[in-house]
This record gives sequence, C-alpha cells and structure tokens, in this order.
Amino acid sequence: MTIAVYARNTKDNFPHYLEQLLDLAAKESFGVIVYKPYVEFLNETGSSFSNIPTFCNAEELIAKADYVISLGGDGTLLETLEFVRKSGIPVLGVNTGRLGFLATVYKEDFSKAIQQLIKEKYTLDKRELIVLENHANEFQNVNYALNEFTIHKKESGAMIHVDTYVDGVFLNSYFADGLIVSTPTGSTAYSLSCGGPIMLPDSDNFIITPIAPHNLNVRPIVISNNKILSFKVSGRSDNFNVSLDSRTQLVTPQSELVIRLADFKFNLINLEGQHFFETLRNKLLWGLDKRQ
Repeated sequence: MTIAVYARNTKDNFPHYLEQLLDLAAKESFGVIVYKPYVEFLNETGSSFSNIPTFCNAEELIAKADYVISLGGDGTLLETLEFVRKSGIPVLGVNTGRLGFLATVYKEDFSKAIQQLIKEKYTLDKRELIVLENHANEFQNVNYALNEFTIHKKESGAMIHVDTYVDGVFLNSYFADGLIVSTPTGSTAYSLSCGGPIMLPDSDNFIITPIAPHNLNVRPIVISNNKILSFKVSGRSDNFNVSLDSRTQLVTPQSELVIRLADFKFNLINLEGQHFFETLRNKLLWGLDKRQ
C-alpha cells in the first residue's frame, strides 16, 4: 500500500505531519510519496526529507498511489482532483486550514486518522461531479468540478446576462454578477454564501444560484442532475470568467457553455465515526447559544 501526500507550501503544513506519517510507514510497512514542490518547500525551511519518493503530476500519482492525503483546507482538497482525475483513488482530507467541510479530520487527530486508514476503518463517500462538455481544452482536459461551475463577470462594474436552458428549454435570463451551478458537495461552499440551500451529499440534484442578481425576486432553484444545462452569456465586456472550482479561464460571449453530470465520481474517505450531520453542526455552530 502506498499513501500520497498533497499539500500547499504554507506555514500551516508543518513538517511534523510528514514526520508522523513516515514513522507510521516504517512501523506498519506501507509506502509514502509526497508532492515534490511541498518537499522542496519543507527542505528550504530547515527540514530534511532528501530521500523521500515524490510525485509531480497526475500520471505519477495514479501509477503509484492507493490513497491520497490532502493537508490543508477544502481548497487544497479540491486541488487533488487535478491529480486523481478519473482514477477513483480515495482522498482523505486533514484540516490544517479553517472551515473544512471536505477536509474533516482535525489536525490533532492526524496520527489516529492514519491508523484508521491503514486498518480500513472507513467508508467511501462517492461524490458527484459537474463536467463542462465543450471547453475541455481551456481546462487542459480537467474539465470537471467537485463543488461548482461558475460564470462570473470580468469587469468590476457591469453585470452580465446569462440565458439559461434546461434540456434545451429556456429557464431564465439572469441579469447578475454571475451564476453558480453547484453539486450537493458544493452546496456548503460558494452557493451557500450567495443564499443557496444546503443539500445532503447523496442528493441527485444541481443548485442554480445567481450571484448578486439585479432582480431581488430571482432566487436559487434546485433541479435534477440528470438534466443538461446550457448557457449563453452577453454583456459589455469582450469576455467573462468561467470557473470549475478554483480553476478559471476567460471565455468569449460567442461561446455556448454546456454542463452535465460527470460519468465518474470522486471518492472521499469517511473515517469510522464521522458523519455529514456532525460536520454541519460543528462547522455552522448549530445548536450553540452564543448569547451572554
């Protein structure tokens, strides 16, 4: 068994996480490979991981890894999608960042979490993805997202018009700063901050959420994810932003954008004793009375 570690080069991702993992690997006889830029970052800051095996790209990770550990917040975990792609390699999120709806393992429980992982005390939470059909090249063929697909204005002033169709039938023309189409996983992310509802991870739906709409009576709508959604965008600018999670490209108004449910899923590791409801309560402070 081989565990890959992916992390950003930040001060929150201290070397002792990697030291703990390597100690466990020596005791339990499993392999470890680490994202090369992260190893180089640690070595530059005074650590010494000179002989550790590394990976640099999706091909190397998929060929060697059985599991991936993401060290960071939800943004870091979303980046692992670019490495695991369609392989189905399970990902465990360790939260060294802030909120953590996806990276649910507390950093204090790192060692315990690895023990559960290697003893296979977990279930796989199979999360659905959105795929952008006709702009794969702009996203270097990683044309899918775990959280959301977003259309957003480029300029700071002028709004954009987004004509929206469901299975070819006109739904609405949104005059707004942009539009989000969220998966159930992404319902606790950007969509939530724009007034969208929370959905359980196994809900078979998309959420269409306008971003700062001009008409206040335009509200988020939930539709089945077996629908194909298409969009035509117009506005004063020569181009606008299209995002898949945190990856953004410029697209011209002449482009028609088509999205649908992906034909594969992202395997998120759910350790024994974890549940989405517990995550909601802890992260959103449900049931706590903060009044003094």
